[in-house]
Amino acid sequence: MANSRSRRLAAALLAAACGVAAAQERAQLPIQLTASSLNYDSQKGVVEYDAVTITQGEIRISADRAVATGVDFKDSTWEFRGAVRISTPDAALASDTASVRFAGGEVAAATVTGTPATFEHRREDELAQGRANRIDYHLQRGTAELDGDAWLSDGKTEMTGGKLVYSTANQRVESRDPVTITIQPGEQPAARPDPKP
Repeated sequence: MANSRSRRLAAALLAAACGVAAAQERAQLPIQLTASSLNYDSQKGVVEYDAVTITQGEIRISADRAVATGVDFKDSTWEFRGAVRISTPDAALASDTASVRFAGGEVAAATVTGTPATFEHRREDELAQGRANRIDYHLQRGTAELDGDAWLSDGKTEMTGGKLVYSTANQRVESRDPVTITIQPGEQPAARPDPKP
């Protein structure tokens, strides 16, 4: 049992170290923005984009509209509206609106809201899916906080509650609120044919 815990701890530490290394590499990649149009108000320092897509390596954000104070990706917050999609190498979010914070030249965190906002996390052969009224996704910390009518499933087990916090590093779920857990029964063995008389 202690050996199993040691392996889980080692795996979590390795995942965290890989996450830090990936973030450092990602911050060195260029950020590319494409849009169908822009409206820049230099007096207010506000830029509005239509049909916008922002990419940095394997991270992609797209929306019908974006508003930002300047074009600085070092430390800025962008507001996205309409068909918002955010994807990373192992996660995807979709919503009506999103607020995305850039820090140090990369996406640091995103808050997505919708009716509902959705979240997916793929790891090896497992897929976690979730939805809530609001999802706070912290890329650097590796957490997704599903808040308001939250639902999370790994395909076998479903959890519902007011707020669920999911760790993408170790697939751990936490809740300080009441939760309901539904476990689907395992696959039933195939029925055997009746032996011939």
